Amino acid sequence: MIAFVTGGTGFIGRRLVRGLVEGGYQVRALARSPRSAAVLAELGATAVPGNILDEASLQAGIQGSDVVFHLAAAYPGRGASWPQVEIVNVDGARNVLRLAHALGVPKIIYASTVNVFGDTHGQSVHEDYFYAGPFRNEYARTKWLAHYKVALPLLEKGAPIVIVLPGGVYGPGDCGFLAEAMRFFYRGVPFAPGPETILTYAYVDDVAQGFMLAAARGKVGESYILAGPAIPLGEMMDFWAHLTGRPAPPARVPAGVLRPLAPLMEAVESFVGIPAVFSPQALSILGTTSIARSDKARAELGWQTRPLQTGMLETFEWIAETGEAAGGTAVADLRLRQAAGLALAAGLFLTWRFTRRRRQSASNQVESEPPKSRQ
Repeated sequence: MIAFVTGGTGFIGRRLVRGLVEGGYQVRALARSPRSAAVLAELGATAVPGNILDEASLQAGIQGSDVVFHLAAAYPGRGASWPQVEIVNVDGARNVLRLAHALGVPKIIYASTVNVFGDTHGQSVHEDYFYAGPFRNEYARTKWLAHYKVALPLLEKGAPIVIVLPGGVYGPGDCGFLAEAMRFFYRGVPFAPGPETILTYAYVDDVAQGFMLAAARGKVGESYILAGPAIPLGEMMDFWAHLTGRPAPPARVPAGVLRPLAPLMEAVESFVGIPAVFSPQALSILGTTSIARSDKARAELGWQTRPLQTGMLETFEWIAETGEAAGGTAVADLRLRQAAGLALAAGLFLTWRFTRRRRQSASNQVESEPPKSRQ
């Protein structure tokens, strides 16, 4: 069996490539640079030089494959501007999926995301749920476009696509919001940002296994959510405290205090290093809920997730090891604390200004009202 993978050097992609190789697949994986090619070679894959925006470069990898996995995506703030994010996530997906269909690949696995469901407002949604927007960040908006304006129309034209929608993914090697939130806690920053934010938590190796199960057992035309348990961030930090013996953050700062800082962080992030937990994208999701059910994947694919305790402990071990190996833990701690202090101070200031303006407006309204006549 021959598998072609895009995004094979990413957080989930590396686990997928390794799992496919260990499962007996002959794996080809797209490599945008010599460094990516070296990583893929270490995982046991054959690197195919190319780019998802260059359709001609994809042909060598896709031609003759039994299954194509499209995981490559771009995120704002990780070396990609907002226009680039849309080009990669929408046009890139169109190139890969359309070419795979044209070349007669029997099965195509497309990585969507539960972010296409937007803020579920406390509701636990399933694969048939539909949300039309608006979206709080460009990643969610562009993935929605790729899901509903690229993948589904190609399905209607006969493309053998199976859609996989991961929820929140954590584990060693992560560089996104969840890993930064764990580092935030581990380094003892004394407040929890947006504790009411509800996310799902699934270990990265389990999610990669879900992609493999979708290739082996998934039905063409179907979608499968891969999401772990849904837990408010504040409760999760209490759980981390229980696991690690470290104190839980004593202060809980509501999302409404921090979310208005997104434009400020967007303006300064290109000049100073801002931890991912304070990036504009992260701040934009504070206070939202992203809850999705994986019942279908468990029933039809046989997908399973490991206990949170096991996965979280492994991730904290990695955080401790990488911090020590980097030799800059003190500097990183200082930067994170400075960013946290700046965010908290700015958030409280904005809240004070907003409250003051509302009070002043109410006072002016009262003063401007004519006196009531006496009967």
